[in-house]
Amino acid sequence: MLFVLTVASAQTFSAMPQSPQGPPTAPPPAPQAPAQTPQPAPPSTPQPPALPQKTLAVVVVDPAHGGADRGARGSSGIAESDVVLSLARLVRISLEAQGLRVVLTRQANEDPSFDDRSKLANALHGGIFISLHISSTGQPGVVRVYSLPQLSLPQSANVPPRSGLLQWDRAQLGFLDQSRRLAELIQIQMAQRFRGSPEVPIEAPVRQLRTIGAPAVAIEVSSVSVPDRAPLDQMGPGLADGVARAVAAFRTIYESGGK
Repeated sequence: MLFVLTVASAQTFSAMPQSPQGPPTAPPPAPQAPAQTPQPAPPSTPQPPALPQKTLAVVVVDPAHGGADRGARGSSGIAESDVVLSLARLVRISLEAQGLRVVLTRQANEDPSFDDRSKLANALHGGIFISLHISSTGQPGVVRVYSLPQLSLPQSANVPPRSGLLQWDRAQLGFLDQSRRLAELIQIQMAQRFRGSPEVPIEAPVRQLRTIGAPAVAIEVSSVSVPDRAPLDQMGPGLADGVARAVAAFRTIYESGGK
């Protein structure tokens, strides 16, 4: 029975029409995207060069007078030129402890001219200038700080020369605001350390400051009229520390471009 059904099934299958066999038809090609013309890269915008950071690099400390010019003289024989040199050395030590380079306008008892001192300072970029003095009179133990006042110039002097060079005796004009700020910071330190010292600096036409093309101040200690040098020498460490702290505060203002 099983055999008959198998044969019949086979015959039935063989009787069915067969579909013709042919080679497989290839699928139609995929459509191609149109060719793209390469576009040039957009020009890059040039970046402006970074501005160099303004750095306070050096402090010029000027012990006034020297040599045959001994400055103010006290009745007890105290000479201004000797005392300010000692003070300048102490100021240098305190400033160097702040990481600053310090240059003295004189190292011993020589007497550079006003212009020589200014040339030294103006040749050093990124610097400030501090001139040290002892007064002939005044309340002992007092310290006053000076900056140059706004000069009264004729109108023609306000026009820069064609060469672009500033006249030598007007070198301080572009630094009056910074000099005044430096004087304020130093005077505050002096008022905190030395009783009777003013809290506000003084503007005065100090000769040495006119030809300095940088922030510049003068510090005056009172006075050579004391009986001996001991009180003046005792002021040295406090004065040096106060100057160094004021310069450190001014350095932040200077390097940030403020006034």
